[in-house]
Amino acid sequence: MSEKRQAELASAYLAYLSVTRRLSPLTCESYARDLDVLMNLSRGIALEHLQIHHIRRFLAQLHANGFSGRSLARMLSAWRGLYNYLARHHGYACNPCAGVRAPKSPRILPRTLSPDEALKLLEFDTPDLIALRDKAMFELCYSSGLRLAELANLKPEDLSLTDGIVRVTGKGNKTRDVPVGSKAMQVVGEWIKQRDGLARPEETALFLSRHGRSISRRSIDQRLKIQAVKQGISGRIHPHVLRHSFASHVLQSSGDLRAVQEMLGHASISTTQVYTHLDFQHLSKVYDATHPRARKKNES
Repeated sequence: MSEKRQAELASAYLAYLSVTRRLSPLTCESYARDLDVLMNLSRGIALEHLQIHHIRRFLAQLHANGFSGRSLARMLSAWRGLYNYLARHHGYACNPCAGVRAPKSPRILPRTLSPDEALKLLEFDTPDLIALRDKAMFELCYSSGLRLAELANLKPEDLSLTDGIVRVTGKGNKTRDVPVGSKAMQVVGEWIKQRDGLARPEETALFLSRHGRSISRRSIDQRLKIQAVKQGISGRIHPHVLRHSFASHVLQSSGDLRAVQEMLGHASISTTQVYTHLDFQHLSKVYDATHPRARKKNES
């Protein structure tokens, strides 16, 4: 099979993911990168001739080059999905990825801000329209635990200022309604009043660049990094840190894992359970600091 034909099959699969399964553009881009890796590793070997030992060798090569187990598991899932598609639509007899597992990586807990750090990050003045926009974006992201793509794709009509609700379109084009806190609603309401004066004709995005167009995810990420430095917050701060912080703080206060799952838009509660580990770390610190039997005696 020619490389051109293999590329056509990969393109057909990506079109299937986009049109039939309605995966988000960001997810399709991720699949495309993973398939490019497979095509590069398998040069000289047709897709229908790949065997399990080839796939295992590819994973071993990638792992030796520094890819984490989590990245390899995602990549393997994309390859497996391609072969499932080829079996259904192009008569492929076997899936060389079936039964292959990626190497495990140690679980890395997500970075979160403490409640005091979150307050410090968000307590800044808004002397101009851009600062007001930034504060509205960051307050909403932290208040409702939004993904970066979800925040960037919001439209004004997705917010109900009277009910304190934002309607979010998440992964797989699934929608969910998430509560919005009073501080976030206040500053977002102020931004909406000013937004129309900046927006280009027919622009539908809630958050705009200084040129009146929909603000990019990259710009949101950069603006948050700049604000974190200004506010004296150490470490690498990005929008997902606000989402992680939202989940951790709600869980610490309520203990309601199922509610956190629904607000985050996780398909499986096992994904949300990582925040129980964060909560346990918080409780452990409190225990170590307060329980008489936990405190270390001062060495004489």
